[in-house]
Amino acid sequence: MPTRQVVSEHENKMKKAFEFLHDEFKGVRTGRASTGLVENLHVEYYGSPTPLKQLATLAAPQADTIIIKPFDPSSIKDIEKAIKSSDLSIAPIIEGKMVRLSIPPLSAERRKQIVNQVKQMGEQARVSVRNIRRDANKELQEAQDSKLITEDDLEKAKKHIDDITKEYTEKIDAAVKTKSEEILNQ
Repeated sequence: MPTRQVVSEHENKMKKAFEFLHDEFKGVRTGRASTGLVENLHVEYYGSPTPLKQLATLAAPQADTIIIKPFDPSSIKDIEKAIKSSDLSIAPIIEGKMVRLSIPPLSAERRKQIVNQVKQMGEQARVSVRNIRRDANKELQEAQDSKLITEDDLEKAKKHIDDITKEYTEKIDAAVKTKSEEILNQ
């Protein structure tokens, strides 16, 4: 039955949109050091942009420090350059064969700015989920127009898509709320 296939395909897309938001949140700065802040930072390594997590061991031994130990010590300068050119606003400190990042505490004003960024990310994810719903409904309507499914199947599938959309929208709202509270209460 084509309705099941359409529903499951679009549900997977909604799941991926939520997972993308979750990954984006890892890179959002809170008052606490987290390796998620730098793990997806791209370093120009032998001419190709490479995620930092593939070039080094990352650790956050203290609440205000991130340690980066490159597998190849010659890449330290490239890592330093990537951190300086990122939007992290953190100065890397080179100590022998490792890089130390000291995470300064956030001001109340900066916390509010970051919460607004988190809310914008959440809104983008909700828009993605709604666009996926629209595409699914359009695909189902086309299937009904070409007599592949009945009108009853169309209505059931649309209701199922709406339920899934509501579920993922609620998950996104909960994730935004949790991340906002984490930022404000650190």
